[in-house]
This record gives sequence, structure tokens and C-alpha cells, in this order.
Amino acid sequence: MSWKGSLMSYAALIRPVVDRVYLSVRVAARPALREAYARFGVGRGFESSFYFGLLARPLSAAAFAAATTYSGSDMTVEVEQGTAWRDEAGDWHLTERGRQVAAAVQRVLGETAERLWSHRPIPTMPGLAGLDRLNDLTAILLEAGRSSGGPAFLGLTPVFEPEDASAATRLTTRLGALRHHRGDAHRAAWRAEGLTVEQVEALEDGPVRERIEAETNRLDAPIYTALTDDQRWALLAGLGALPDRFA
Repeated sequence: MSWKGSLMSYAALIRPVVDRVYLSVRVAARPALREAYARFGVGRGFESSFYFGLLARPLSAAAFAAATTYSGSDMTVEVEQGTAWRDEAGDWHLTERGRQVAAAVQRVLGETAERLWSHRPIPTMPGLAGLDRLNDLTAILLEAGRSSGGPAFLGLTPVFEPEDASAATRLTTRLGALRHHRGDAHRAAWRAEGLTVEQVEALEDGPVRERIEAETNRLDAPIYTALTDDQRWALLAGLGALPDRFA
């Protein structure tokens, strides 16, 4: 089967796979993340969600507004505990302490992913052997998304990766950023319907939601034109074969 002409369908199919893989790692990492924050004596802040971009550059005001649409933009905790500061243009920066915390988040997620993905309950599961291929493919997507992404994606990419980062650290970092390409697409889709964030969060199943999902898929699909049919299959299958902790 070829995905030519059906990239909207592909975008819809791979979205929950990307979410499952990335969010499963975050769920599994919760105890270790709590310990890391306790060592620094700070509470969790925006670096937990945006570490992969913040370690590379400040988060622009436009990117920050887009990326925090659903979570809210109150930065009181970050400022009071000395992990972030805002410049006159409205861009958010990590302090040196904030950089240390963000780097710890990246490290914990990578270490958790490596432990989780190394599990092979059956011999046909690839384990860590498949990560290099997945990293190659996600690198292509992140570069391609610079032409089609919205404000959050553009503000959070290119991502920061330590030179000695493991394959698992690289993949968790890249998947975290990749999710914002679709996030931007979804925000654009419901805003085109004239909805507020409160209205879209309360929206029930029906024609309006169906239109929003279809438009989200249309806006998200261009990033996958950077891959060949075989590469798209490899990405979908490779991510799908990674173990998770949701069960």
C-alpha cells in the first residue's frame, strides 16, 4: 500500500502512536522526575514540557503563547524559584539553575526510555536496535517541519541534544518536539471555526469536531511528505513496536 495521496490519513494514524510512545515514557519517568526536582529544591515548571527547545534558545513570546494555550501561561512559580526570566520582548529564558533542571529532565526521560524500550517480551520486538533508524526518520521530519510548522513548533526546534546523548535520549527529545507540529495544526483548525480554547475543550462529538480533526490532519500532513512510502511505514511500525507502560 502506498501513502501517496493519503497523507492526511497517515497523519491521523501516526498521531496516537507518537503520543503513546512519548507519554508512556513520561508516565514511567514520574518517580525519577520527582526525585530530580527534589534534589534541586524546585517545583516542576515549563522546562518539564519544553526542555528540548529551551536548552537551545529562549522561547519566543509567540511560541510560548501557542505552546501554553491549554496549560495556561502563569510563570509565577518559575520566576519565584529562579529558573526562568522574561526579557523586554516577552521571550522566556532559562536561568543557569533552570538550565540544570531542564538538562536533568532530558536525562531522566532518556534513561527511563532506554530501560523501557530495552524490554523485549518476545524475540520479534526490536528493543533498542531500532532506535537509530527512528532517530534518522524523526530528524528528517523535524527539519521538514521548519517549512510547515506553526509558532510553537518553530519556537521549539531545532532541538537541543547533548553530544553524548544516547539514542533513547535523542528519540524522546525529537518526539517531544514533533508533537508540537500537530499541536499547531490543531490550534489553527479550531480557531478557523471561530472557537475559543474553552469552547474546543468542551466540544462534543459531531460535525464541528469532525471538521476540526480533518483540518488538523490536512495541516499536519505536509511534514510527512519528506519521507518516502517505505520510510513512513518504517516510522509507524518502529514506533508501534516500542514497549509502553500504559497497560
